[in-house]
Formats: sequence, structure tokens, C-alpha cells
Amino acid sequence: MHRNRNAKIVATLGPASSDPDTIRALFDAGADVFRLNFSHGSHADHRQRLEAIRAIEADTGRPVGVLLDLQGPKLRLGTFAEGAVTLAAGDAFRLDLDRDVPGDVHRAPLPHPEIFAALVPGTDLLIDDGRVRLHVEACGPAFAATRVVTGGRISDRKGVNVPGVVLPLSALTEKDRHDLEFGLKLGIDWVALSFVQRP
Repeated sequence: MHRNRNAKIVATLGPASSDPDTIRALFDAGADVFRLNFSHGSHADHRQRLEAIRAIEADTGRPVGVLLDLQGPKLRLGTFAEGAVTLAAGDAFRLDLDRDVPGDVHRAPLPHPEIFAALVPGTDLLIDDGRVRLHVEACGPAFAATRVVTGGRISDRKGVNVPGVVLPLSALTEKDRHDLEFGLKLGIDWVALSFVQRP
């Protein structure tokens, strides 16, 4: 089976798409590469998925790419008193290190001193995969006073991204190193990093 196209289709495998029949259906529908997301699932889960992919490869005589996506460091907000808040564009919103005080519509805990150490006024913070954007107006080693640029709902432990700022963190955690070693022994084809700061 030869696919004559320049674009490649990457399909992420997870709990709803892990059985061999579903993986084969994704392949037949055009998937060229299967992504194993090591942010979720166990090594046994990923081994089972890889075995199903390699069985398809053997059956069809066509190479199938396998991409191991490493989790990287997880930068997350703390919790909120009500579980979630909705921020509107133009609102003032404070982030600080006080993880013992749940957040509200005016502030939230951000238990990552390494983020505050790298912030400068003018930096943007993206919350929940960029659904909410905050602009830093003032900051110090334990706080950031921000203005909401793009509003929306945020809730407990949503991810935080700081584009354009190099944080004093390694791109690889101990978990990533363990996962990478496991994946290389399995024979994955490509490795992706979720947390990249510099070339």
C-alpha cells in the first residue's frame, strides 16, 4: 500500500483508540504516524499499542511511524475555592506562591517559583493551552500582577505556559528520561518534546 501525498497524518492513541481493530481502522483511514502520549497511560499500555502498530506494519508490508511524545515538566495553577472562575478581558488578576489559599476571581496560586524568577513586565502567560492570556504588569520573586488580555474560564490545576521566556528548568524530567529509555528499547521511530525553550 503506497500513499502518494506530501502531508502526513498523525493519530494520537489513547484509551478510546488502543485496541488493534481501532488502530487498524485509523491506519486504513490514512494515519501515517501514531503518537504515544507519555503524559498519560502506563508503559504496559504503550507497549500493547506499539505491538498492535507493528502487527499492522507486518500485515501490510508498509512502514508505520511511531512517535513517543514526552511529558516534560508540568507547570500548573493551584486550586480555586469554587473549583473554577471566569476572567473577563481587562480584569486585574494576581498570581502568587501561596498554595494554601485557594484562588478566586482576583488571584490564584501558581506554585512555581521558577516562573516568577524568569518573569519581567510585558511577559504574557497562557493558561489552559492558551485559552486565557494574561499580560504581566508588575512582578517579583513571589508574585505577578497581570491584566487579562483574553478572558475565559479557568479551573483547578490548569496548565501554564510562558512563551518567549526561558525558565530555569530542564526540558527533561526524571520521568521523561525513564520513558525515553523505555521507548528506545521498544524501538520507537521519533521522539517529541512537549516542553521546548531553546534550539
